[in-house]
Amino acid sequence: MAVLSKIRKRSGLLLLAIGFALLAFVVQDLFTKGFKSVSKDVGSVNGKDISFDEFRIKVANTEKNSQGQNMTSMQASNQVWNQEVQVALLNAEFEKLGIRVGEKHIVEAFKADPNIGSNQMFLNAAGKFDLNKFKDYFKQVPNGMQMLSEQEKNAELRAKYDIYNSLIKGGMYTTQTEGKFKYESESNKVSFDYVMVPFSSIKDSDVKVTDEEITNYMKTKEKKFKSEESRELDYVLIAEKPSATDEAEIKKNVDALLLPSVRYNKETGKNDTIQGFKSVTDNADFVNANSDTPFDSTYISKQDLPAEHAEQLFNLPAGEIYGPYMRGNYYCLSKGLGRKAGAKVKASHILISWEGTKVPNKKEKRTKEQAKAKAEGLLAQAQANPGMFMMLAMSNSDDSSAQQGGDLGYFAPGQMVKPFNDFAFSNPIGKIGLVETEFGYHIIQVTDKQDAVKLATIAQKIEPSEATNDKIYTQATKFEMDAANKDFVALVKEARLTTSPPVRVKAIDESFGSLTNQRQIVKWAFEGDTKIGSVKRFEIVNVGHVIAKLKSIAPKGLMSVEEARPQVESILKNKKKAAKIEAKMKGASLAAIAAANKVTVMNAVDLTIENANVPGAGFEPKVVGMAFSSKAGQVSKPIDGNSGVYVIATKVVTKAPAIKKFDDFIAKVKQQAVGNSGRFMQALKDDADIVDNRADFY
Repeated sequence: MAVLSKIRKRSGLLLLAIGFALLAFVVQDLFTKGFKSVSKDVGSVNGKDISFDEFRIKVANTEKNSQGQNMTSMQASNQVWNQEVQVALLNAEFEKLGIRVGEKHIVEAFKADPNIGSNQMFLNAAGKFDLNKFKDYFKQVPNGMQMLSEQEKNAELRAKYDIYNSLIKGGMYTTQTEGKFKYESESNKVSFDYVMVPFSSIKDSDVKVTDEEITNYMKTKEKKFKSEESRELDYVLIAEKPSATDEAEIKKNVDALLLPSVRYNKETGKNDTIQGFKSVTDNADFVNANSDTPFDSTYISKQDLPAEHAEQLFNLPAGEIYGPYMRGNYYCLSKGLGRKAGAKVKASHILISWEGTKVPNKKEKRTKEQAKAKAEGLLAQAQANPGMFMMLAMSNSDDSSAQQGGDLGYFAPGQMVKPFNDFAFSNPIGKIGLVETEFGYHIIQVTDKQDAVKLATIAQKIEPSEATNDKIYTQATKFEMDAANKDFVALVKEARLTTSPPVRVKAIDESFGSLTNQRQIVKWAFEGDTKIGSVKRFEIVNVGHVIAKLKSIAPKGLMSVEEARPQVESILKNKKKAAKIEAKMKGASLAAIAAANKVTVMNAVDLTIENANVPGAGFEPKVVGMAFSSKAGQVSKPIDGNSGVYVIATKVVTKAPAIKKFDDFIAKVKQQAVGNSGRFMQALKDDADIVDNRADFY
């Protein structure tokens, strides 16, 4: 009690001491992590900040609205970030161009949105969008006016975007000269003989490309090879897998269920004899008591059984046991409980709906009476000629299955609405009839029926035991400690683990190699105290342990050589191969050059600039262009193509007939230009100063 009294008397001093300790901890954390924990903007676009608080709310709403899609926080963050960047860039463009919109523009934007403009709640008696009905809806719901304000902002942005997009497309002007060039590119023809020595004639191993050469090449195309800051890591996965002992133990447990067993009954104080699986009568209770998967009372068709055991299971007599057998990572026993004829039905249908039914994309508007008349007419056609059912469905059905000729596949009892279900299961294969449901009138054709079996299956999952997991943990921890001072790759081989290629990640990446949703590893790689050579073990639930070692750091700017090599190395190798090949392509004629290089003289007939596919070689616009500009009969200098080195001799150039107007060709060029206009957003991004700080928050 004396001690407690002293603590109470000095509680103020104690709280003050704790406060100082916490402050020191926070200050130390700020210095070690470079103030990353301090709240700030999540990024900026051309100097305009994006507030983290607003960004966080939008990310949370995106996650909430994507229920069922398994969207992660980082995926939602990426989606919102892309939207924020695009909106910021577009708003800046709207401001520069003085684009303004009024209520009429906003109403048109609402109409164009299918979730609003086609929503029955917002249509008037004439079936037209009613702005007042739309606004009244939001007045009646909680936070409705704020929601309406957001909807109006979005509509205003869409309306401005439509104007901006129209301006860009309208600016795609095509000249008479471009039309003339298009005409000549399609119509002028050239025929030539050629000798081609492919790059593949020289082994890749005979041509070396240095890191310096790759870097120098990237510097000539800096925009193409620019890259964000990245980290490269070596890693190994030590998987949590069951041992041979674990597998044997599960098999022993399952095998024992075939025989009677004796178990102590606490209530009676006596031993009870438990029947084996074959002789037990309450199959459901026995399965639920001994299986990792619950008893399934449904009938299963042959196609839904495990493929490698389907034949035996489908033909298993009632009361007989099949197994033990493996199904994935489960060790199983199955007992036959009987077969049911026609347990699953396959059918096709033609749906004819009317206004007011629960069908979204009706092919035409009709009353119930009109729908019935049409359905009865189609029924008569289908019954008269069943082979036409597929075509009738594709042409008339309001259901999405129309694309498959009305085919609905196989279904079990209760999967369809009752009138449809009753017709399909009570009629024989080939029967065609008409039923009415809440969706409309259905012309149904029963196309097949399947028998199915009921099984009682005991399935026990083969998982690593606690002892096995302890061994794996010990192995992973030892590897982590050893990797700090030893060569990582050599250590992987020494431990007889599976080698994985190094992984390069960027600050906002979420996946790590083949492992998804591993943001923790990426964040660690970018922490201020993670240096080259740092090692850390990460425990991944139901997967195992990842031990990662930071191998290299690539600053923002040009790609690293390792990252660029797959794109650049083949280009530089082909240049070096071309130099070697050119040195051998000497001679007074194509025949002499071909003989010296052990190839044959080939010929190309009537090629155009638009169709520059050289026979036996592929797309070679540079070669065809040279053929047009060369004198007839003159052997050209070596030409570096896409597939190899060429020497050509033009035979004849056939000019297209002169025409006065090029309107059709001008239209073609303009159409292509308008099609390319959609790339303006990427162009805006490439030209913008975009700062992304999301890695500090996620």
